[in-house]
Amino acid sequence: MVTRYRGRFAPTPSGPLHAGSVVAALASWLDARAHGGTWVVRIEDTDTPRCIPGADHHILHQLDRLGLRSDEPVRWQSPSPSQDAYEAAWRALQAKGWAYGCACSRQDIERALARVGGLNTGQPAAAVYPGTCRTGLGGRTPRAWRVRVEGHWAWHDRRLGPQSQDLPREVGDFVIRRADGLWAYQLAVVVDDAAQGITDVVRGEDLADNTPRQQHLQRLLGLPLPRYLHTPLVWACDGQKLSKQTGAMAVDVDRPLSVLQAAAQVGRGLTADDLPEALAKVLEA
Repeated sequence: MVTRYRGRFAPTPSGPLHAGSVVAALASWLDARAHGGTWVVRIEDTDTPRCIPGADHHILHQLDRLGLRSDEPVRWQSPSPSQDAYEAAWRALQAKGWAYGCACSRQDIERALARVGGLNTGQPAAAVYPGTCRTGLGGRTPRAWRVRVEGHWAWHDRRLGPQSQDLPREVGDFVIRRADGLWAYQLAVVVDDAAQGITDVVRGEDLADNTPRQQHLQRLLGLPLPRYLHTPLVWACDGQKLSKQTGAMAVDVDRPLSVLQAAAQVGRGLTADDLPEALAKVLEA
């Protein structure tokens, strides 16, 4: 049976849409239209410390002004049905022996890596978890929960082509429930994509290396694996990726056509197979 295309745009309400997020939104909307599918908007507000009050409605207003409107009612992560689903997935991973409690702080991980030469002085702690708590907590209280990883992961991106990642060596056991009790992005996104029947994920290239972690969780939880397409990034004048963290300005939705045309220019690097016909028409406008 052929599954009908379902795509999504899932912003975090940590600020208004900037040029980079508009590129991802436009690409995912066009891809859904090109395949005669459904396009939905999901507000990923589980990471409450990053969320700015009112930013969700500002984002929805921007999308509406750009003509990028969800085909179904917008969904938020924060209400209880989603939270219950995350908890059920977490418990299922525990029951299968894949999830375990971790008592390590960031400083503990830095020290452990430094002892084995895995972390240079002054290097951020975004390094491979050394597996300290994999075999038990030694009487300590768990702060977070991690999922075990194994093996070399290969996958195909519709734009980037064949991709691979050695999860144990490049990522390590990753967090699915944070020390502050919040659900980690990796768990929430796979549960939500499955609940909404998402068949195709179109998003920025900066998220490409998250894909093996998400596919690992999808396999462990028996969830469908969507197809992935990662779009080109928008770069600031100083060479940094345009993002809210680097002070990216909100797009001026009072000039929607100009915003959409500028976003489409980034898509010139995509092939006709990636965003067939619909993108070409926008680029020719």
